[in-house]
Amino acid sequence: MHTVNPLSADTSLTLDQLRGEVASLLDGERDFIANMANVAAALYHSLRDVNWAGFYLQRGTDLVLGPFQGKPACVRIGPGRGVCGAAFEQRKTLIVPDVHEFPGHIACDSASQSEIVVPLLKEGRAIGVLDLDSPLLNRFSVEDAAALETVARLLLDGSDV
Repeated sequence: MHTVNPLSADTSLTLDQLRGEVASLLDGERDFIANMANVAAALYHSLRDVNWAGFYLQRGTDLVLGPFQGKPACVRIGPGRGVCGAAFEQRKTLIVPDVHEFPGHIACDSASQSEIVVPLLKEGRAIGVLDLDSPLLNRFSVEDAAALETVARLLLDGSDV
């Protein structure tokens, strides 16, 4: 299995490297659920200082838990709730250096200190989010956001959604 190199301030991963790694995972498979599962596993097992990586998908007005790696998570997130709900509604990536300072943060794992959420946008419509948590404060950067946005685009383009 191919793995994605760690993203961090001291380990640079180019978008070309990331694009290649994720493209390898998606090669020959168009099933959205299977592809989300592999992407979540690759991110969780390859990124340093990440304690949860996964997806939430829109079901009615809520976001509902999809494929993930990490401890059991909140199953259903109401409209606009927490970082996931906010990123989904705003249709933009949110980097939260300290989740305890985010109004309405949902604490699924008390060990999580920082979070990044990337909306999944298909043909201009939000269909879910990619969510990563870390036990470290200020874990995620704008470079991480750009890389994860690329991962989300590759996933959506490489899957039947």
